[in-house]
Amino acid sequence: MRVDFNVAINKGKITEDFRIKASLPTIEFLRKQRAKIILISHLGEPTPFKSLFDSKNINTENQEFSLRPVAKYLGKLLKKRIKFAPDCIGDKVKKEISKMKSGEILVLENVRFYKEEEENSEEFAKKLSENVDYFINDAFAVCHRNHASVVAITKYLPSSAGFLLAKEVEILNKAYSHPQKPLCIVMGGSKMSTKIKLILRFFDKADHILIGGALANTLLGAKGFAIGKSKSEINMTDGLSGIDLTSTKFHLPIDTVVAKEISDKAKIKIKGAGNIENDELILDLGPDTIRLFNSIINESKMVIWNGPLGLFEIKKFARGTNEFAKNLVKTKSFTILGGGDTIAAVDKLKILNKFDFVSTGGGAMLDFLSGDKLPGIEALKV
Repeated sequence: MRVDFNVAINKGKITEDFRIKASLPTIEFLRKQRAKIILISHLGEPTPFKSLFDSKNINTENQEFSLRPVAKYLGKLLKKRIKFAPDCIGDKVKKEISKMKSGEILVLENVRFYKEEEENSEEFAKKLSENVDYFINDAFAVCHRNHASVVAITKYLPSSAGFLLAKEVEILNKAYSHPQKPLCIVMGGSKMSTKIKLILRFFDKADHILIGGALANTLLGAKGFAIGKSKSEINMTDGLSGIDLTSTKFHLPIDTVVAKEISDKAKIKIKGAGNIENDELILDLGPDTIRLFNSIINESKMVIWNGPLGLFEIKKFARGTNEFAKNLVKTKSFTILGGGDTIAAVDKLKILNKFDFVSTGGGAMLDFLSGDKLPGIEALKV
């Protein structure tokens, strides 16, 4: 079973477990069926140090990206001993599988330790599939990746989607095909390049599009407003030709929180859009913008949100994101939340469970809603 256990770990301790918990329904179902469950996942972006064709570095340690702590944490959640294999292929794994009893769970080591994982190597996928009867993909968050444990493995095993993946596809499909109206799209974060396609696809369908974060800086700059030394992707402005920045459904910050440095000790000012000095940084929504954005979502029936609206990691610049989130869960809207940073920001407020649907995917959610075909999903259709 391909899961996404790519979670935050600090000094060997799990600090955020949303994706692990999201996989539990499928795991619990398989346990009740008395299946022997082998879990495969990646963690972080390690520099691959193993290869099927080069054993020189086969014993290299890379503990920072090991899934061993995740296996222990999963055991605590399930109140059950979870076995861990120090590799994801080979004789050691084969031996561990041979000793498994019905209902037991084995977590394999990080598949990205092998460079063949991201190369979508069929030979690597074949080795992953050895001693296994069936493959279940329950990792929506990596379905936009053309990787061996997501795509190539389906060539060697009968395959299907897990409960989490099926739910993601169902809800996000409905969000585009049959959205509740008025529909509000909220985009934040930093990379316009990853979100412009979604904005374009939903432009006619949405009743309102709210833009915050560094994303807003790019668009304000494109409209000719001064943004000082704020983070932006001005080089992306050529790709904005399909967006009518003068449309009444399009909402950019009307005031902002600015500072001359990124620090919790920085002196902040509230300034209207366009009144930014050359040495200033836009780091959050201003109070008038917060009120405007909240008034719009109060009248919406569905809100899709991806990307924080300011530099939420620093308390001084978290007000826009925090107040928006707290107000959003009080509305009667059907709320869809996605993106790792957005989830982290909301999780700090202890209100994550108040959203109607929280997608485990960041890039996968954006690609799916943008209309792209996700390799991991397409592979299950064959």
